[in-house]
Amino acid sequence: MKNLKTLLLIALFTLGLGGVANAQKFGHIDFEKLVADMPQTTKLKLDIEKLGKTYQDEIEGMAKKVEAKIKKYQAEQNGQTKEINESRALEVQQDNQRWEQLRQTAYQDMQKKQADGLNPIIEKAQKAIEDVAAAKGIVYVFDASVGKGLLVSKGEDIFAAVKAKLGF
Repeated sequence: MKNLKTLLLIALFTLGLGGVANAQKFGHIDFEKLVADMPQTTKLKLDIEKLGKTYQDEIEGMAKKVEAKIKKYQAEQNGQTKEINESRALEVQQDNQRWEQLRQTAYQDMQKKQADGLNPIIEKAQKAIEDVAAAKGIVYVFDASVGKGLLVSKGEDIFAAVKAKLGF
């Protein structure tokens, strides 16, 4: 009976050490903060703001021209024929459509440039996270960004290591 207890105790001890040897490491990182802190993101943001300012100036310039045309046509409408007034109304309507089209095109272009610029940044960040996790023997890395659901952070925070890997 004593040998059985000893064997059982040895088996439990061996399994316990095996479990510790096979313990998986967990890590976490605030992915949104990492991407936001990357120099490439800052440059992209400045480029998008510059592009937005260019579009805004162009849109406002077009709006002022249309507004000036409307005021001029309204002031002259009593001295014009019905056909000319109808032609001018159609011209103003077409100008308004071009203005609205420019606004939509500008918005879509800015969205596309932002997405196209952000994709390589995200890929670079993910690659750095994978490299750091592999170097540290971390099996799972959780996103600790706000609202992602990380309730307990007993794993290793790899934010600083990933920033160092990315060189900033």
